[in-house]
Amino acid sequence: MVPIEHGVPLARLTTIGTGGPARALARPRTLPELAEALRFAEGEDLEILVVGLGSNMLAADDGVDALVVRLEGELAGVETGDGLLAAGGGAANAVCLHRARDAGLGGFEFACAIPGTAGGGVRMNAGAYGRDWSDVLVRALIATAGGESWLSREDLGLAYRHSSITSGHVVARVEYRLEPRPPADVKETIAELVARRKATQPTNRRTFGSVFKNPAGEIGAGRMLELCGLKGHRVGGAVISPKHSNFIENAGGATSADCIALMVEARRRAREQFGVELEREVVFAGALELPSAT
Repeated sequence: MVPIEHGVPLARLTTIGTGGPARALARPRTLPELAEALRFAEGEDLEILVVGLGSNMLAADDGVDALVVRLEGELAGVETGDGLLAAGGGAANAVCLHRARDAGLGGFEFACAIPGTAGGGVRMNAGAYGRDWSDVLVRALIATAGGESWLSREDLGLAYRHSSITSGHVVARVEYRLEPRPPADVKETIAELVARRKATQPTNRRTFGSVFKNPAGEIGAGRMLELCGLKGHRVGGAVISPKHSNFIENAGGATSADCIALMVEARRRAREQFGVELEREVVFAGALELPSAT
Protein backbone atom coordinates (compact mmCIF):
# COMPACT_ATOMS: atom_id res chain seq x y z
CA MET A 1 0.00 0.00 0.00
CA VAL A 2 1.28 3.44 -0.88
CA PRO A 3 1.09 5.71 2.19
CA ILE A 4 -1.14 8.78 1.88
CA GLU A 5 -0.09 11.84 3.89
CA HIS A 6 -2.38 14.73 4.70
CA GLY A 7 -1.84 18.44 5.24
CA VAL A 8 1.76 18.58 3.98
CA PRO A 9 2.68 22.25 3.28
CA LEU A 10 3.55 22.77 -0.38
CA ALA A 11 6.02 25.45 0.70
CA ARG A 12 8.24 22.47 1.60
CA LEU A 13 7.92 20.97 -1.88
CA THR A 14 8.33 24.03 -4.12
CA THR A 15 11.52 25.91 -4.94
CA ILE A 16 9.91 29.33 -4.36
CA GLY A 17 8.99 28.20 -0.84
CA THR A 18 5.34 29.32 -0.78
CA GLY A 19 2.04 27.45 -0.69
CA GLY A 20 -0.37 25.99 1.84
CA PRO A 21 -1.17 22.37 2.69
CA ALA A 22 -2.06 19.62 0.23
CA ARG A 23 -5.21 17.68 1.06
CA ALA A 24 -3.33 14.46 0.29
CA LEU A 25 0.21 13.51 -0.74
CA ALA A 26 1.48 10.22 -2.17
CA ARG A 27 5.09 9.26 -2.89
CA PRO A 28 4.79 6.15 -5.10
CA ARG A 29 8.01 4.26 -5.83
CA THR A 30 6.73 1.71 -8.37
CA LEU A 31 4.15 1.57 -11.16
CA PRO A 32 1.73 -0.51 -9.04
CA GLU A 33 1.99 2.05 -6.22
CA LEU A 34 1.38 4.88 -8.68
CA ALA A 35 -1.69 3.07 -10.04
CA GLU A 36 -2.94 2.63 -6.48
CA ALA A 37 -2.48 6.34 -5.75
CA LEU A 38 -4.34 7.33 -8.91
CA ARG A 39 -7.22 4.99 -8.06
CA PHE A 40 -7.35 6.57 -4.58
CA ALA A 41 -7.65 10.02 -6.15
CA GLU A 42 -10.38 8.80 -8.49
CA GLY A 43 -12.30 7.29 -5.57
CA GLU A 44 -12.03 10.52 -3.59
CA ASP A 45 -12.80 12.66 -6.67
CA LEU A 46 -9.51 14.49 -6.25
CA GLU A 47 -7.52 16.28 -8.93
CA ILE A 48 -4.02 14.92 -9.54
CA LEU A 49 -1.14 17.35 -9.08
CA VAL A 50 2.32 16.03 -9.88
CA VAL A 51 5.17 17.81 -8.12
CA GLY A 52 8.66 16.95 -9.31
CA LEU A 53 11.28 19.24 -7.81
CA GLY A 54 8.63 21.95 -7.47
CA SER A 55 10.66 24.26 -9.69
CA ASN A 56 7.88 25.44 -12.02
CA MET A 57 4.98 25.72 -9.61
CA LEU A 58 3.16 28.35 -7.58
CA ALA A 59 0.74 26.90 -5.03
CA ALA A 60 -2.14 28.74 -3.40
CA ASP A 61 -1.51 30.07 0.11
CA ASP A 62 -4.77 28.45 1.26
CA GLY A 63 -3.58 25.05 0.08
CA VAL A 64 -4.57 22.65 -2.67
CA ASP A 65 -7.59 20.35 -2.67
CA ALA A 66 -5.87 17.60 -4.65
CA LEU A 67 -3.76 14.49 -4.42
CA VAL A 68 -0.20 15.67 -4.82
CA VAL A 69 2.02 12.98 -6.35
CA ARG A 70 5.80 12.93 -6.00
CA LEU A 71 7.51 10.09 -7.86
CA GLU A 72 10.37 8.35 -6.05
CA GLY A 73 12.27 5.05 -6.06
CA GLU A 74 12.03 3.20 -9.38
CA LEU A 75 9.97 6.06 -10.75
CA ALA A 76 12.95 8.37 -10.30
CA GLY A 77 15.65 5.98 -11.55
CA VAL A 78 17.83 6.41 -14.66
CA GLU A 79 19.38 3.81 -17.01
CA THR A 80 21.32 3.98 -20.27
CA GLY A 81 21.89 1.52 -23.12
CA ASP A 82 21.95 1.30 -26.92
CA GLY A 83 21.95 5.08 -27.32
CA LEU A 84 18.86 5.44 -25.16
CA LEU A 85 18.51 7.12 -21.81
CA ALA A 86 15.52 5.78 -19.85
CA ALA A 87 14.33 7.71 -16.83
CA GLY A 88 11.50 7.60 -14.34
CA GLY A 89 9.19 10.59 -14.52
CA GLY A 90 10.54 11.75 -11.16
CA ALA A 91 14.20 11.59 -12.20
CA ALA A 92 16.00 14.90 -11.79
CA ASN A 93 17.33 16.35 -15.03
CA ALA A 94 20.73 16.77 -13.39
CA VAL A 95 20.89 13.03 -12.66
CA CYS A 96 19.81 12.19 -16.22
CA LEU A 97 22.48 14.49 -17.60
CA HIS A 98 25.23 12.98 -15.45
CA ARG A 99 24.24 9.43 -16.50
CA ALA A 100 24.20 10.48 -20.15
CA ARG A 101 27.65 12.05 -19.85
CA ASP A 102 29.10 8.98 -18.13
CA ALA A 103 27.67 6.80 -20.92
CA GLY A 104 29.20 9.00 -23.61
CA LEU A 105 25.85 10.33 -24.81
CA GLY A 106 25.28 13.91 -25.92
CA GLY A 107 22.35 16.06 -26.96
CA PHE A 108 20.83 16.56 -23.51
CA GLU A 109 23.27 19.23 -22.35
CA PHE A 110 20.65 21.98 -22.64
CA ALA A 111 18.81 20.41 -19.70
CA CYS A 112 21.49 21.68 -17.31
CA ALA A 113 19.53 24.97 -17.36
CA ILE A 114 16.26 23.26 -16.32
CA PRO A 115 16.16 22.35 -12.60
CA GLY A 116 13.25 19.94 -12.91
CA THR A 117 12.43 16.31 -13.71
CA ALA A 118 12.04 14.14 -16.78
CA GLY A 119 8.26 14.04 -16.38
CA GLY A 120 7.97 17.77 -15.91
CA GLY A 121 10.08 18.29 -19.01
CA VAL A 122 7.67 16.20 -21.06
CA ARG A 123 4.56 17.87 -19.63
CA MET A 124 5.70 21.37 -20.60
CA ASN A 125 8.12 20.49 -23.41
CA ALA A 126 10.81 22.27 -21.43
CA GLY A 127 13.71 23.81 -23.26
CA ALA A 128 16.71 26.12 -23.19
CA TYR A 129 19.46 27.36 -25.49
CA GLY A 130 17.49 26.60 -28.65
CA ARG A 131 16.56 22.99 -27.84
CA ASP A 132 13.69 21.31 -26.02
CA TRP A 133 12.31 17.90 -25.06
CA SER A 134 10.84 17.32 -28.51
CA ASP A 135 14.39 17.20 -29.92
CA VAL A 136 15.40 14.18 -27.83
CA LEU A 137 12.22 12.44 -26.68
CA VAL A 138 11.31 9.04 -28.15
CA ARG A 139 8.27 8.16 -26.06
CA ALA A 140 6.75 8.50 -22.60
CA LEU A 141 4.74 6.11 -20.44
CA ILE A 142 1.60 7.89 -19.29
CA ALA A 143 -0.25 6.52 -16.27
CA THR A 144 -3.91 7.10 -15.41
CA ALA A 145 -6.33 5.50 -12.98
CA GLY A 146 -7.27 3.14 -15.82
CA GLY A 147 -3.77 1.93 -16.68
CA GLU A 148 -0.61 2.90 -18.55
CA SER A 149 0.24 3.44 -22.20
CA TRP A 150 3.28 4.55 -24.18
CA LEU A 151 2.86 7.72 -26.26
CA SER A 152 5.24 8.87 -28.97
CA ARG A 153 6.57 12.38 -29.37
CA GLU A 154 3.88 12.99 -31.98
CA ASP A 155 1.13 11.58 -29.76
CA LEU A 156 2.15 13.99 -26.99
CA GLY A 157 1.51 17.04 -29.16
CA LEU A 158 4.69 18.79 -28.11
CA ALA A 159 4.88 22.51 -28.96
CA TYR A 160 6.50 25.56 -27.37
CA ARG A 161 6.16 24.96 -23.62
CA HIS A 162 3.15 22.74 -24.25
CA SER A 163 2.03 19.11 -24.44
CA SER A 164 -1.33 17.35 -24.66
CA ILE A 165 -0.92 15.87 -21.16
CA THR A 166 -3.82 16.86 -18.89
CA SER A 167 -4.82 16.51 -15.25
CA GLY A 168 -5.06 12.89 -14.16
CA HIS A 169 -2.22 11.85 -16.48
CA VAL A 170 1.18 11.19 -14.93
CA VAL A 171 4.43 10.80 -16.86
CA ALA A 172 5.78 7.62 -15.28
CA ARG A 173 8.75 6.89 -17.58
CA VAL A 174 10.58 8.68 -20.36
CA GLU A 175 12.90 7.45 -23.11
CA TYR A 176 15.38 9.76 -24.87
CA ARG A 177 17.38 9.04 -28.02
CA LEU A 178 20.81 10.66 -27.64
CA GLU A 179 23.96 10.67 -29.76
CA PRO A 180 27.48 9.36 -29.06
CA ARG A 181 29.74 12.09 -27.70
CA PRO A 182 32.95 11.95 -25.63
CA PRO A 183 32.22 12.55 -21.93
CA ALA A 184 34.88 15.28 -21.82
CA ASP A 185 33.08 17.19 -24.58
CA VAL A 186 29.74 16.81 -22.81
CA LYS A 187 31.30 18.06 -19.59
CA GLU A 188 32.82 21.06 -21.35
CA THR A 189 29.51 22.07 -22.92
CA ILE A 190 27.71 21.74 -19.60
CA ALA A 191 30.31 23.93 -17.90
CA GLU A 192 29.87 26.62 -20.56
CA LEU A 193 26.07 26.58 -20.32
CA VAL A 194 26.09 26.58 -16.51
CA ALA A 195 28.42 29.59 -16.52
CA ARG A 196 26.07 31.42 -18.89
CA ARG A 197 23.10 30.61 -16.71
CA LYS A 198 24.79 31.77 -13.51
CA ALA A 199 25.82 35.01 -15.20
CA THR A 200 22.28 35.88 -16.28
CA GLN A 201 19.86 34.19 -13.87
CA PRO A 202 19.38 34.23 -10.06
CA THR A 203 20.45 30.60 -9.61
CA ASN A 204 21.29 31.13 -5.92
CA ARG A 205 17.86 32.52 -4.99
CA ARG A 206 14.50 30.89 -4.28
CA THR A 207 12.45 31.21 -7.48
CA PHE A 208 10.05 29.09 -9.53
CA GLY A 209 12.00 29.62 -12.73
CA SER A 210 10.72 31.65 -15.66
CA VAL A 211 7.52 33.53 -14.88
CA PHE A 212 6.27 34.17 -18.43
CA LYS A 213 6.69 32.51 -21.81
CA ASN A 214 8.65 34.51 -24.35
CA PRO A 215 6.22 36.32 -26.65
CA ALA A 216 6.51 36.28 -30.42
CA GLY A 217 9.01 38.84 -31.66
CA GLU A 218 12.58 39.80 -31.00
CA ILE A 219 12.20 40.93 -27.38
CA GLY A 220 12.01 38.19 -24.76
CA ALA A 221 9.85 38.46 -21.64
CA GLY A 222 12.82 39.23 -19.38
CA ARG A 223 14.15 42.07 -21.53
CA MET A 224 10.64 43.43 -22.01
CA LEU A 225 10.02 43.62 -18.26
CA GLU A 226 13.45 45.14 -17.71
CA LEU A 227 12.55 47.90 -20.18
CA CYS A 228 9.35 48.39 -18.18
CA GLY A 229 11.52 49.28 -15.18
CA LEU A 230 10.55 46.26 -13.11
CA LYS A 231 13.93 44.99 -11.95
CA GLY A 232 13.87 45.01 -8.15
CA HIS A 233 10.15 45.83 -7.95
CA ARG A 234 8.83 44.36 -4.69
CA VAL A 235 5.51 43.33 -3.17
CA GLY A 236 5.67 41.96 0.36
CA GLY A 237 8.36 39.31 0.52
CA ALA A 238 8.54 38.77 -3.23
CA VAL A 239 10.74 40.75 -5.62
CA ILE A 240 11.30 40.77 -9.36
CA SER A 241 14.89 39.64 -9.63
CA PRO A 242 17.44 42.44 -10.00
CA LYS A 243 19.41 39.98 -12.16
CA HIS A 244 16.69 38.82 -14.59
CA SER A 245 13.24 40.40 -14.81
CA ASN A 246 11.48 37.17 -15.79
CA PHE A 247 12.19 35.67 -12.37
CA ILE A 248 10.49 36.35 -9.03
CA GLU A 249 12.58 35.78 -5.92
CA ASN A 250 11.41 34.91 -2.42
CA ALA A 251 13.32 37.63 -0.59
CA GLY A 252 12.05 36.42 2.78
CA GLY A 253 8.53 35.60 3.95
CA ALA A 254 7.00 35.78 0.47
CA THR A 255 3.51 34.46 -0.16
CA SER A 256 2.01 33.24 -3.40
CA ALA A 257 -0.30 36.27 -3.25
CA ASP A 258 2.80 38.50 -3.33
CA CYS A 259 4.00 36.69 -6.44
CA ILE A 260 0.61 37.04 -8.13
CA ALA A 261 0.61 40.79 -7.42
CA LEU A 262 3.99 41.11 -9.13
CA MET A 263 2.80 39.09 -12.11
CA VAL A 264 -0.29 41.29 -12.47
CA GLU A 265 1.84 44.44 -12.45
CA ALA A 266 4.30 42.95 -14.92
CA ARG A 267 1.54 42.05 -17.36
CA ARG A 268 -0.04 45.49 -16.99
CA ARG A 269 3.18 47.28 -17.87
CA ALA A 270 3.99 44.94 -20.76
CA ARG A 271 0.51 45.55 -22.14
CA GLU A 272 0.77 49.32 -21.78
CA GLN A 273 4.30 49.72 -23.14
CA PHE A 274 4.50 46.95 -25.75
CA GLY A 275 0.89 45.97 -26.48
CA VAL A 276 1.74 42.38 -25.47
CA GLU A 277 -0.35 40.13 -23.21
CA LEU A 278 2.28 37.97 -21.51
CA GLU A 279 1.33 34.33 -20.95
CA ARG A 280 2.47 32.66 -17.77
CA GLU A 281 4.87 29.73 -17.91
CA VAL A 282 4.65 28.82 -14.22
CA VAL A 283 2.03 26.20 -13.30
CA PHE A 284 -0.66 27.31 -10.84
CA ALA A 285 -1.82 24.85 -8.16
CA GLY A 286 -5.01 25.46 -6.23
CA ALA A 287 -7.33 28.47 -6.35
CA LEU A 288 -4.97 30.90 -8.07
CA GLU A 289 -5.90 33.24 -10.89
CA LEU A 290 -3.97 35.78 -12.91
CA PRO A 291 -6.44 38.51 -13.91
CA SER A 292 -6.19 40.00 -17.37
CA ALA A 293 -3.92 42.98 -17.71
CA THR A 294 -6.69 44.81 -19.55
